[in-house]
Amino acid sequence: MRTKTLKKNKINVVTLGCSKNVYDSEVLMGQLKASGKDVVHEEEGNIVVINTCGFINNAKEESVNTILEYMQKKEVGDVDKVFVTGCLSERYKPDLQKEIPNVDQYFGTTELPGLLKALGADYKHELIGERLTTTPKNYAYLKIAEGCDRPCSFCAIPIMRGKHKSTPIEEIVIEAEKLAANGVKELILIAQDLTYYGLDLYKKRNLAELLEALVKVEGVEWIRLHYAFPTGFPLDVLDVMNREPKICNYLDIPLQHISDDILKSMRRGTTKEKTTKLISQFREAVPEMTIRTTLIVGYPGETEAHFQELKQWVKDMRFERLGCFTYSHEENTHAYNLEDDVPEEVKIERANQIMEIQSQISWELNQQKIGKTFKVVIDRKEGNYFIGRTEFDSPDVDNEVLIDATKTYLKTGEFARVKIIEAEDFDLYAEVVTAQ
Repeated sequence: MRTKTLKKNKINVVTLGCSKNVYDSEVLMGQLKASGKDVVHEEEGNIVVINTCGFINNAKEESVNTILEYMQKKEVGDVDKVFVTGCLSERYKPDLQKEIPNVDQYFGTTELPGLLKALGADYKHELIGERLTTTPKNYAYLKIAEGCDRPCSFCAIPIMRGKHKSTPIEEIVIEAEKLAANGVKELILIAQDLTYYGLDLYKKRNLAELLEALVKVEGVEWIRLHYAFPTGFPLDVLDVMNREPKICNYLDIPLQHISDDILKSMRRGTTKEKTTKLISQFREAVPEMTIRTTLIVGYPGETEAHFQELKQWVKDMRFERLGCFTYSHEENTHAYNLEDDVPEEVKIERANQIMEIQSQISWELNQQKIGKTFKVVIDRKEGNYFIGRTEFDSPDVDNEVLIDATKTYLKTGEFARVKIIEAEDFDLYAEVVTAQ
Protein backbone atom coordinates (compact mmCIF):
# COMPACT_ATOMS: atom_id res chain seq x y z
CA MET A 1 0.00 0.00 0.00
CA ARG A 2 1.36 3.41 -1.04
CA THR A 3 1.14 6.24 1.43
CA LYS A 4 0.34 9.67 0.06
CA THR A 5 3.44 11.84 -0.01
CA LEU A 6 3.00 15.40 1.16
CA LYS A 7 3.38 18.02 -1.54
CA LYS A 8 6.47 20.09 -1.20
CA ASN A 9 5.68 23.81 -0.93
CA LYS A 10 6.71 25.05 -4.35
CA ILE A 11 5.66 28.61 -5.19
CA ASN A 12 4.73 29.28 -8.81
CA VAL A 13 4.81 32.97 -9.81
CA VAL A 14 2.63 33.78 -12.86
CA THR A 15 3.31 37.14 -14.55
CA LEU A 16 0.82 39.07 -16.67
CA GLY A 17 1.17 42.50 -18.27
CA CYS A 18 4.14 44.73 -18.98
CA SER A 19 7.89 44.66 -18.38
CA LYS A 20 7.37 46.51 -15.07
CA ASN A 21 5.41 43.48 -13.86
CA VAL A 22 8.13 41.14 -15.11
CA TYR A 23 10.60 43.11 -12.99
CA ASP A 24 8.33 43.04 -9.92
CA SER A 25 7.88 39.26 -10.22
CA GLU A 26 11.65 38.83 -10.44
CA VAL A 27 12.14 40.90 -7.26
CA LEU A 28 9.45 38.82 -5.49
CA MET A 29 11.17 35.60 -6.58
CA GLY A 30 14.56 36.90 -5.42
CA GLN A 31 13.11 37.69 -1.99
CA LEU A 32 11.47 34.24 -1.76
CA LYS A 33 14.68 32.48 -2.73
CA ALA A 34 16.62 34.50 -0.11
CA SER A 35 14.18 33.13 2.49
CA GLY A 36 14.94 29.60 1.34
CA LYS A 37 11.70 29.08 -0.57
CA ASP A 38 11.36 26.81 -3.59
CA VAL A 39 10.16 29.21 -6.29
CA VAL A 40 9.49 28.76 -10.03
CA HIS A 41 8.17 30.98 -12.80
CA GLU A 42 5.10 29.77 -14.69
CA GLU A 43 5.74 26.11 -13.94
CA GLU A 44 3.95 23.61 -11.70
CA GLY A 45 3.69 24.61 -8.05
CA ASN A 46 1.13 23.97 -5.30
CA ILE A 47 1.17 27.62 -4.17
CA VAL A 48 0.41 30.17 -6.90
CA VAL A 49 1.05 33.92 -6.96
CA ILE A 50 -0.59 35.75 -9.88
CA ASN A 51 0.95 39.14 -10.68
CA THR A 52 -1.89 40.86 -12.53
CA CYS A 53 -2.28 43.75 -14.98
CA GLY A 54 -5.11 46.28 -14.66
CA PHE A 55 -4.24 48.70 -17.43
CA ILE A 56 -6.84 48.28 -20.22
CA ASN A 57 -9.85 46.04 -20.86
CA ASN A 58 -8.02 43.18 -22.63
CA ALA A 59 -5.36 43.01 -19.92
CA LYS A 60 -7.94 43.09 -17.13
CA GLU A 61 -9.89 40.30 -18.82
CA GLU A 62 -6.77 38.15 -19.14
CA SER A 63 -5.96 38.71 -15.45
CA VAL A 64 -9.48 37.77 -14.28
CA ASN A 65 -9.51 34.68 -16.52
CA THR A 66 -6.13 33.58 -15.13
CA ILE A 67 -7.39 33.97 -11.55
CA LEU A 68 -10.51 31.92 -12.38
CA GLU A 69 -8.40 29.25 -14.06
CA TYR A 70 -6.29 28.80 -10.92
CA MET A 71 -9.37 28.86 -8.69
CA GLN A 72 -10.68 25.84 -10.64
CA LYS A 73 -7.33 24.11 -10.07
CA LYS A 74 -7.64 24.90 -6.37
CA GLU A 75 -11.18 23.46 -6.26
CA VAL A 76 -10.05 20.13 -7.73
CA GLY A 77 -6.96 20.01 -5.50
CA ASP A 78 -4.27 20.66 -8.12
CA VAL A 79 -3.07 23.69 -6.18
CA ASP A 80 -3.37 24.45 -2.47
CA LYS A 81 -3.27 28.24 -2.29
CA VAL A 82 -3.73 31.16 -4.69
CA PHE A 83 -2.53 34.70 -3.96
CA VAL A 84 -3.18 37.67 -6.25
CA THR A 85 -0.99 40.78 -6.49
CA GLY A 86 -0.22 43.54 -8.99
CA CYS A 87 -2.16 46.33 -10.67
CA LEU A 88 -5.58 44.68 -11.01
CA SER A 89 -5.49 43.80 -7.32
CA GLU A 90 -4.38 47.32 -6.40
CA ARG A 91 -7.17 48.89 -8.42
CA TYR A 92 -10.10 46.55 -7.81
CA LYS A 93 -9.35 44.73 -4.54
CA PRO A 94 -12.83 45.21 -2.94
CA ASP A 95 -14.59 44.09 -6.15
CA LEU A 96 -12.30 41.08 -6.56
CA GLN A 97 -12.76 40.01 -2.92
CA LYS A 98 -16.51 40.11 -3.47
CA GLU A 99 -16.55 38.42 -6.92
CA ILE A 100 -13.79 35.82 -6.39
CA PRO A 101 -13.74 35.30 -2.58
CA ASN A 102 -11.92 31.95 -2.66
CA VAL A 103 -8.57 33.58 -3.44
CA ASP A 104 -6.48 33.18 -0.28
CA GLN A 105 -5.42 36.82 -0.20
CA TYR A 106 -5.19 39.91 -2.43
CA PHE A 107 -2.24 42.33 -2.33
CA GLY A 108 -1.66 45.70 -4.01
CA THR A 109 1.43 46.93 -5.84
CA THR A 110 3.07 48.33 -2.68
CA GLU A 111 2.37 45.38 -0.38
CA LEU A 112 5.36 43.15 -1.12
CA PRO A 113 6.29 42.71 2.61
CA GLY A 114 2.72 41.55 3.36
CA LEU A 115 2.71 39.14 0.44
CA LEU A 116 6.05 37.67 1.52
CA LYS A 117 4.75 37.25 5.06
CA ALA A 118 1.69 35.37 3.73
CA LEU A 119 4.10 33.10 1.86
CA GLY A 120 6.11 32.46 5.03
CA ALA A 121 9.06 34.65 3.98
CA ASP A 122 10.69 37.78 5.40
CA TYR A 123 11.16 40.99 3.45
CA LYS A 124 14.91 41.58 3.29
CA HIS A 125 15.67 45.32 2.93
CA GLU A 126 19.34 44.66 2.27
CA LEU A 127 18.65 42.90 -1.03
CA ILE A 128 19.58 45.21 -3.91
CA GLY A 129 19.31 43.64 -7.32
CA GLU A 130 18.93 40.10 -5.97
CA ARG A 131 16.43 39.11 -8.62
CA LEU A 132 15.65 35.82 -10.28
CA THR A 133 15.53 36.95 -13.89
CA THR A 134 12.92 35.31 -16.13
CA THR A 135 14.05 36.82 -19.45
CA PRO A 136 16.64 35.15 -21.73
CA LYS A 137 20.03 35.32 -20.00
CA ASN A 138 21.46 38.05 -22.24
CA TYR A 139 19.03 40.84 -21.35
CA ALA A 140 17.18 42.10 -18.31
CA TYR A 141 14.78 44.89 -17.47
CA LEU A 142 16.07 47.50 -15.05
CA LYS A 143 13.39 49.59 -13.37
CA ILE A 144 14.80 53.01 -12.50
CA ALA A 145 11.64 54.59 -11.05
CA GLU A 146 8.15 53.67 -9.89
CA GLY A 147 4.86 55.52 -10.37
CA CYS A 148 3.98 58.56 -12.46
CA ASP A 149 3.19 62.25 -11.87
CA ARG A 150 1.84 62.90 -15.38
CA PRO A 151 -1.86 63.87 -15.63
CA CYS A 152 -2.72 62.00 -18.88
CA SER A 153 -6.51 61.81 -19.09
CA PHE A 154 -6.75 58.21 -20.36
CA CYS A 155 -4.28 56.56 -18.00
CA ALA A 156 -5.00 54.73 -14.74
CA ILE A 157 -1.35 53.98 -13.91
CA PRO A 158 -1.00 56.70 -11.21
CA ILE A 159 -4.03 55.10 -9.47
CA MET A 160 -2.29 51.72 -9.45
CA ARG A 161 1.36 52.73 -9.06
CA GLY A 162 1.26 56.01 -7.14
CA LYS A 163 3.48 59.07 -7.51
CA HIS A 164 6.82 59.07 -9.32
CA LYS A 165 9.67 57.78 -7.16
CA SER A 166 13.21 57.51 -8.55
CA THR A 167 15.67 54.86 -7.38
CA PRO A 168 19.08 56.36 -6.39
CA ILE A 169 21.82 56.08 -9.02
CA GLU A 170 24.12 54.07 -6.74
CA GLU A 171 21.43 51.41 -6.13
CA ILE A 172 20.72 51.09 -9.86
CA VAL A 173 24.44 50.69 -10.57
CA ILE A 174 24.74 47.93 -7.91
CA GLU A 175 21.81 46.13 -9.50
CA ALA A 176 23.34 46.51 -12.98
CA GLU A 177 26.66 45.10 -11.74
CA LYS A 178 24.92 42.05 -10.26
CA LEU A 179 23.02 41.47 -13.51
CA ALA A 180 26.26 41.79 -15.52
CA ALA A 181 27.98 39.31 -13.19
CA ASN A 182 25.20 36.83 -14.06
CA GLY A 183 25.84 37.21 -17.80
CA VAL A 184 23.38 39.98 -18.69
CA LYS A 185 24.74 41.97 -21.65
CA GLU A 186 21.78 44.24 -22.37
CA LEU A 187 19.99 46.46 -19.87
CA ILE A 188 16.54 47.68 -20.84
CA LEU A 189 15.77 50.74 -18.71
CA ILE A 190 12.10 50.98 -17.79
CA ALA A 191 9.84 53.31 -15.80
CA GLN A 192 6.43 54.85 -16.38
CA ASP A 193 8.42 57.88 -17.53
CA LEU A 194 12.22 57.74 -17.90
CA THR A 195 12.49 61.48 -18.58
CA TYR A 196 11.17 62.36 -15.10
CA TYR A 197 14.02 60.39 -13.52
CA GLY A 198 15.80 62.27 -10.71
CA LEU A 199 13.41 65.20 -10.29
CA ASP A 200 12.32 63.96 -6.88
CA LEU A 201 15.78 62.89 -5.64
CA TYR A 202 18.16 65.32 -7.32
CA LYS A 203 15.78 68.23 -8.12
CA LYS A 204 16.66 67.92 -11.82
CA ARG A 205 16.10 65.53 -14.72
CA ASN A 206 19.04 63.21 -14.22
CA LEU A 207 18.71 60.45 -16.82
CA ALA A 208 21.92 61.52 -18.60
CA GLU A 209 23.95 61.22 -15.38
CA LEU A 210 22.47 57.80 -14.68
CA LEU A 211 23.48 56.65 -18.18
CA GLU A 212 27.03 57.96 -17.64
CA ALA A 213 27.23 55.78 -14.52
CA LEU A 214 25.73 52.68 -16.18
CA VAL A 215 28.08 52.68 -19.21
CA LYS A 216 30.95 52.05 -16.77
CA VAL A 217 29.47 48.70 -15.72
CA GLU A 218 31.74 45.98 -17.06
CA GLY A 219 30.10 43.25 -19.13
CA VAL A 220 27.14 45.37 -20.24
CA GLU A 221 27.29 46.00 -24.00
CA TRP A 222 23.89 47.55 -24.73
CA ILE A 223 21.71 49.95 -22.73
CA ARG A 224 18.24 50.56 -24.15
CA LEU A 225 15.74 53.29 -23.24
CA HIS A 226 12.04 52.49 -22.90
CA TYR A 227 9.07 54.73 -22.17
CA ALA A 228 10.18 58.33 -22.46
CA PHE A 229 7.66 61.17 -22.31
CA PRO A 230 7.77 63.92 -24.97
CA THR A 231 7.08 66.89 -22.66
CA GLY A 232 10.24 68.16 -20.97
CA PHE A 233 12.52 65.59 -22.65
CA PRO A 234 16.10 66.13 -21.32
CA LEU A 235 18.06 66.73 -24.53
CA ASP A 236 21.42 66.05 -22.79
CA VAL A 237 20.44 62.36 -23.05
CA LEU A 238 21.02 62.63 -26.82
CA ASP A 239 24.61 63.84 -26.24
CA VAL A 240 25.31 60.78 -24.09
CA MET A 241 23.65 58.50 -26.68
CA ASN A 242 25.92 59.95 -29.38
CA ARG A 243 29.06 59.75 -27.27
CA GLU A 244 28.64 56.36 -25.64
CA PRO A 245 28.63 53.30 -27.94
CA LYS A 246 26.99 51.16 -25.24
CA ILE A 247 23.78 53.20 -25.38
CA CYS A 248 21.61 51.88 -28.19
CA ASN A 249 20.54 54.42 -30.80
CA TYR A 250 16.97 53.63 -29.85
CA LEU A 251 14.20 55.40 -28.00
CA ASP A 252 10.70 54.25 -27.08
CA ILE A 253 8.60 57.41 -26.80
CA PRO A 254 4.81 56.89 -26.73
CA LEU A 255 3.26 59.94 -28.45
CA GLN A 256 -0.40 58.74 -28.36
CA HIS A 257 -1.82 61.22 -30.93
CA ILE A 258 -0.94 64.31 -32.96
CA SER A 259 -4.12 66.36 -33.35
CA ASP A 260 -3.91 69.44 -31.08
CA ASP A 261 -7.55 68.98 -30.02
CA ILE A 262 -6.96 65.38 -28.93
CA LEU A 263 -3.57 66.11 -27.31
CA LYS A 264 -5.20 68.87 -25.25
CA SER A 265 -8.05 66.61 -24.15
CA MET A 266 -5.53 63.87 -23.36
CA ARG A 267 -3.67 66.40 -21.14
CA ARG A 268 -0.35 65.59 -22.78
CA GLY A 269 1.12 69.07 -22.29
CA THR A 270 2.34 69.34 -25.87
CA THR A 271 1.22 70.21 -29.42
CA LYS A 272 1.66 68.84 -32.93
CA GLU A 273 4.24 71.53 -33.67
CA LYS A 274 6.29 70.84 -30.52
CA THR A 275 6.14 67.05 -31.01
CA THR A 276 7.21 67.25 -34.66
CA LYS A 277 10.07 69.60 -33.70
CA LEU A 278 11.21 67.20 -30.94
CA ILE A 279 11.36 64.25 -33.38
CA SER A 280 13.41 66.44 -35.77
CA GLN A 281 15.80 67.26 -32.90
CA PHE A 282 16.20 63.55 -32.16
CA ARG A 283 17.02 62.73 -35.77
CA GLU A 284 19.37 65.67 -36.14
CA ALA A 285 21.25 64.89 -32.92
CA VAL A 286 21.42 61.11 -33.45
CA PRO A 287 20.98 60.46 -37.20
CA GLU A 288 20.99 56.66 -36.77
CA MET A 289 18.35 56.67 -34.03
CA THR A 290 15.44 54.27 -34.29
CA ILE A 291 12.31 55.77 -32.76
CA ARG A 292 9.52 53.52 -31.48
CA THR A 293 6.20 55.11 -30.65
CA THR A 294 2.68 54.03 -29.74
CA LEU A 295 -0.59 55.69 -30.70
CA ILE A 296 -4.16 55.56 -29.41
CA VAL A 297 -7.10 55.70 -31.82
CA GLY A 298 -10.77 56.09 -30.95
CA TYR A 299 -10.23 58.49 -28.05
CA PRO A 300 -13.45 60.33 -27.06
CA GLY A 301 -14.20 63.05 -29.59
CA GLU A 302 -11.78 61.73 -32.24
CA THR A 303 -13.47 62.70 -35.49
CA GLU A 304 -12.68 61.37 -38.95
CA ALA A 305 -10.76 64.63 -39.56
CA HIS A 306 -8.61 64.06 -36.44
CA PHE A 307 -7.92 60.52 -37.58
CA GLN A 308 -6.99 61.59 -41.13
CA GLU A 309 -4.55 64.11 -39.62
CA LEU A 310 -2.98 61.33 -37.54
CA LYS A 311 -2.74 59.05 -40.58
CA GLN A 312 -1.03 61.69 -42.68
CA TRP A 313 1.40 62.45 -39.87
CA VAL A 314 2.34 58.76 -39.54
CA LYS A 315 3.04 58.72 -43.30
CA ASP A 316 5.12 61.90 -43.05
CA MET A 317 7.15 60.94 -39.95
CA ARG A 318 8.05 57.42 -41.11
CA PHE A 319 8.71 56.05 -37.63
CA GLU A 320 10.98 53.02 -37.65
CA ARG A 321 8.78 51.24 -35.11
CA LEU A 322 5.14 51.91 -34.24
CA GLY A 323 2.32 50.21 -32.34
CA CYS A 324 -1.33 51.25 -32.24
CA PHE A 325 -3.95 50.66 -29.54
CA THR A 326 -7.67 51.26 -29.45
CA TYR A 327 -8.84 53.57 -26.66
CA SER A 328 -10.04 51.84 -23.49
CA HIS A 329 -12.55 53.77 -21.33
CA GLU A 330 -11.10 53.46 -17.82
CA GLU A 331 -13.01 54.41 -14.68
CA ASN A 332 -11.46 56.94 -12.30
CA THR A 333 -9.49 58.54 -15.14
CA HIS A 334 -10.11 62.09 -16.30
CA ALA A 335 -11.29 60.90 -19.75
CA TYR A 336 -13.94 58.69 -18.11
CA ASN A 337 -16.04 61.86 -17.74
CA LEU A 338 -16.12 62.12 -21.54
CA GLU A 339 -18.47 60.13 -23.73
CA ASP A 340 -16.80 57.06 -25.23
CA ASP A 341 -18.35 58.03 -28.56
CA VAL A 342 -16.24 56.20 -31.15
CA PRO A 343 -17.82 52.79 -31.90
CA GLU A 344 -15.60 49.77 -31.19
CA GLU A 345 -15.61 48.62 -34.84
CA VAL A 346 -14.47 52.12 -35.92
CA LYS A 347 -11.65 52.02 -33.34
CA ILE A 348 -10.48 48.64 -34.66
CA GLU A 349 -10.70 49.77 -38.29
CA ARG A 350 -8.66 52.90 -37.51
CA ALA A 351 -5.99 50.88 -35.69
CA ASN A 352 -5.79 48.49 -38.65
CA GLN A 353 -5.37 51.39 -41.08
CA ILE A 354 -2.51 52.86 -39.03
CA MET A 355 -0.76 49.46 -38.83
CA GLU A 356 -1.17 48.95 -42.59
CA ILE A 357 0.62 52.25 -43.22
CA GLN A 358 3.32 51.28 -40.71
CA SER A 359 3.75 47.85 -42.26
CA GLN A 360 4.53 49.48 -45.62
CA ILE A 361 6.95 51.98 -44.02
CA SER A 362 8.68 49.15 -42.15
CA TRP A 363 8.99 47.09 -45.35
CA GLU A 364 10.54 50.03 -47.22
CA LEU A 365 13.01 50.78 -44.40
CA ASN A 366 13.92 47.08 -44.17
CA GLN A 367 14.65 46.88 -47.91
CA GLN A 368 17.34 49.52 -47.37
CA LYS A 369 19.09 47.16 -44.94
CA ILE A 370 19.70 44.42 -47.53
CA GLY A 371 23.44 44.01 -48.13
CA LYS A 372 24.38 45.88 -44.94
CA THR A 373 26.05 44.34 -41.90
CA PHE A 374 24.82 44.68 -38.31
CA LYS A 375 25.83 43.53 -34.86
CA VAL A 376 23.09 41.28 -33.47
CA VAL A 377 22.52 39.50 -30.18
CA ILE A 378 21.13 35.97 -30.38
CA ASP A 379 18.08 35.63 -28.12
CA ARG A 380 16.98 32.07 -28.90
CA LYS A 381 16.73 29.22 -31.41
CA GLU A 382 13.39 28.42 -33.03
CA GLY A 383 13.09 25.52 -35.47
CA ASN A 384 15.83 25.91 -38.07
CA TYR A 385 16.62 29.51 -37.18
CA PHE A 386 18.63 31.40 -34.63
CA ILE A 387 16.65 34.54 -33.72
CA GLY A 388 18.61 37.70 -33.11
CA ARG A 389 18.10 41.45 -32.74
CA THR A 390 20.03 44.56 -33.75
CA GLU A 391 20.54 47.51 -31.39
CA PHE A 392 17.53 49.05 -33.16
CA ASP A 393 15.15 46.37 -31.88
CA SER A 394 13.69 45.63 -28.48
CA PRO A 395 12.62 42.10 -27.46
CA ASP A 396 9.02 40.97 -28.11
CA VAL A 397 7.87 44.16 -29.86
CA ASP A 398 10.32 44.89 -32.70
CA ASN A 399 11.92 43.33 -35.77
CA GLU A 400 13.89 40.11 -35.50
CA VAL A 401 16.84 38.81 -37.49
CA LEU A 402 16.58 35.15 -38.60
CA ILE A 403 19.77 33.20 -39.30
CA ASP A 404 19.71 29.73 -40.85
CA ALA A 405 20.77 27.31 -38.09
CA THR A 406 21.47 24.52 -40.59
CA LYS A 407 24.35 26.56 -42.02
CA THR A 408 25.79 28.26 -38.92
CA TYR A 409 26.09 27.44 -35.25
CA LEU A 410 25.60 30.35 -32.87
CA LYS A 411 25.35 30.52 -29.09
CA THR A 412 22.28 32.13 -27.56
CA GLY A 413 23.22 35.18 -25.54
CA GLU A 414 26.26 35.90 -27.72
CA PHE A 415 26.77 38.64 -30.31
CA ALA A 416 27.53 38.15 -34.01
CA ARG A 417 28.04 40.34 -37.06
CA VAL A 418 25.59 39.48 -39.81
CA LYS A 419 24.79 40.58 -43.35
CA ILE A 420 21.12 41.09 -44.27
CA ILE A 421 20.21 39.02 -47.34
CA GLU A 422 16.42 39.34 -47.38
CA ALA A 423 13.80 41.54 -45.71
CA GLU A 424 10.07 41.37 -45.02
CA ASP A 425 7.72 43.86 -43.27
CA PHE A 426 9.03 43.07 -39.80
CA ASP A 427 11.60 40.27 -40.17
CA LEU A 428 15.12 40.32 -41.59
CA TYR A 429 17.06 37.28 -42.86
CA ALA A 430 20.81 37.26 -42.51
CA GLU A 431 24.00 35.25 -42.86
CA VAL A 432 26.85 35.40 -40.38
CA VAL A 433 29.94 37.43 -41.23
CA THR A 434 31.71 36.84 -37.91
CA ALA A 435 30.61 35.34 -34.60
CA GLN A 436 31.83 37.21 -31.55
